[in-house]
Amino acid sequence: MSAKTKIMVVKMRELIYTIIFLALIILLIILLVFMFTSRSEKQTSPVLDTEQTTTEADTAQYIAGIYTTPITLGDSSVDVEVTVDENHINAIRLVNLSESTTAMYPLVSPSLEEIATQIIQKQSLENITCPENNKYTAQILLNAIAQALSNARVSNWQ
Repeated sequence: MSAKTKIMVVKMRELIYTIIFLALIILLIILLVFMFTSRSEKQTSPVLDTEQTTTEADTAQYIAGIYTTPITLGDSSVDVEVTVDENHINAIRLVNLSESTTAMYPLVSPSLEEIATQIIQKQSLENITCPENNKYTAQILLNAIAQALSNARVSNWQ
């Protein structure tokens, strides 16, 4: 019986690589378990998701889109364009405004810019202040905007 002693030399570098490799494998397993368990929870509750989307649809104020209302200024017609998404007024601008109309009615563009800024900030037509020097122009624009928003309301489409 010969008893040969075997000596195994383990380098420190190999030991560190092995520990790092095992830690990465454990981390990968934990990550996979976490991913698949959270996915199965999402799949088990589709009824709740559809209920949430119907309540979101019920609370929508507008049908998303671009709505226009014509305004007659002298011999020309100008459109007030209101862009909305489901719950917000995003933009208000004048469309088809010719240079001659701008020259004849110079207060229209600045009035609309001032009114549009207030409406987009407040998301409402209430408590909009009109400048004293062009309150009639502002009132015409406010009426056109109100008409466009009225066309965009969800209650008008149901």
